Amino acid sequence: MAKLTDYRSYRDAQRHFSPQALWDLFDGDRERLNIAHECVDRHVAGGGTALCLAYADGRSETIGFAELSAASARFAHYLRAKGVAAGERVAVMLEPSPAFYAALFGTMKAGAVAVPMFTLFGPDGIRLRVDDCRPRLLVTSADKAADARFAGGPEVVVADAAFLENLARFPDRFEPNTAGNDLAVLQYTSGTTRALPEAVRHTHRSIVTLMIAALYATGIRPGDRFFCPSSPAWGHGLWHGTLAPLALGVSTGTFSGKFDPVRLLRALAEFEITNLSAAATHYRLMRNCGRAGDFAYRIAKLSFTGEPIDSETATYCEALFGTKVCSMYGTTEVGVILASYPGADDLEVRAGSLGKPVPGVEVEVHGADGARLPPGQIGELVVRRRGAWFPTKDLGRTDADGYFYHAGRADDVIISAGWTMSAVEIEDAILKHERVAEAAAIGVPDETRGQIVRAYVVPKGEPVPGLTEEIQDLVRANLSRHEYPREIAYVASLPKTPAGKVNRKALRDALAGAPTG
Repeated sequence: MAKLTDYRSYRDAQRHFSPQALWDLFDGDRERLNIAHECVDRHVAGGGTALCLAYADGRSETIGFAELSAASARFAHYLRAKGVAAGERVAVMLEPSPAFYAALFGTMKAGAVAVPMFTLFGPDGIRLRVDDCRPRLLVTSADKAADARFAGGPEVVVADAAFLENLARFPDRFEPNTAGNDLAVLQYTSGTTRALPEAVRHTHRSIVTLMIAALYATGIRPGDRFFCPSSPAWGHGLWHGTLAPLALGVSTGTFSGKFDPVRLLRALAEFEITNLSAAATHYRLMRNCGRAGDFAYRIAKLSFTGEPIDSETATYCEALFGTKVCSMYGTTEVGVILASYPGADDLEVRAGSLGKPVPGVEVEVHGADGARLPPGQIGELVVRRRGAWFPTKDLGRTDADGYFYHAGRADDVIISAGWTMSAVEIEDAILKHERVAEAAAIGVPDETRGQIVRAYVVPKGEPVPGLTEEIQDLVRANLSRHEYPREIAYVASLPKTPAGKVNRKALRDALAGAPTG
């Protein structure tokens, strides 16, 4: 019987998708399901590489499914020996490495709950999260141990060479015993849209619904060689970059250490990657590094997330890799709901669009009165959940053919002299200037117009005389006469979220003199 992975076209996706068909991709069922088994153990017999690691210092490393299965089984036995019970939390604060993946999958294999934590957290960031989730153990590296202990809370375990050697005394097989609704992962958000980071609860069953994004947003199919440079401490890197490809038996790669676009490009060539999913910022950094032409690539599918990609970067990536970069759009709360179906040859990847709804999902654009808006009008993107419309807090519009377009966060909208403007569209226009590397636009108070547009621009080199006027004219020409940045500030860099998105809230807070976060 054909599986969903056998279909590649947009038409077949609509015709053959069903929630039950997603379960056919797995060994387990609702009563017995474990992410570590589905992503690792069941692929051992097929051999092959599970993980490709590109270290910032230039080293490369691969980990096979058999090796990962054995290492995670030993870690699961270690947890049992420590008395860690099913349902207890184990925080893992490590860069991508053999130790990170052994701890991540070993924790889930043992029935405990994995809590990935970003390695750049300081004591306050660690304390905030451990006070919330109360882990039994915090597994980290020697250089982060002092911060982890200073934050207080759980026992700190240093996953150094001696620790890994000690794990060898445990058996290399472990039989998981979890159900689909058992908690598997607590994933903290970056906290940029909330007062405090929030732990999103994922059960083992989440791996099943994740396949919607894997099949239609990143376009993963057996035989791909996947890569995602996003940190697995965050949602994109963990779920879309790590668990989704492994669940389908597809090898995946990632970056370990401080990001370097040239190192990423070399890794794509070295590992012969065919399917890349990255943040829009990653693509911009690749474009701006000036070394992309030094390597040969085998890319067939590209996807981006996090924020809209500007048209200049999208055009550059298509020329470099020979295929269009596809959007995947969603939020932490609703998952991926719009996609461009990478690999489908019967759906146009329309410039600037978020694509169309994934199978089984209804998405609309609503006005302030809750009514559906016609094509071309900007309103809030909403998704249907359990019979009601759920707000995404993002603005958007549709075109006459049913494609969706992003228009910024609801709190990023700029209203000047009664005109509603999209920060995303203004930034895209600014980035068309050859002397601009990065740009962000926010609304700032103005006595006459209520708000005016203020742009923060990272120039390529020093700003030249007349650059401000050139940028303003460019935006006027591409958007409209009134929709341009009346103020432009040149900066060395833009504030980013841990996921690499431009943090406009930090810009607004800094201008208002308020604490950023």
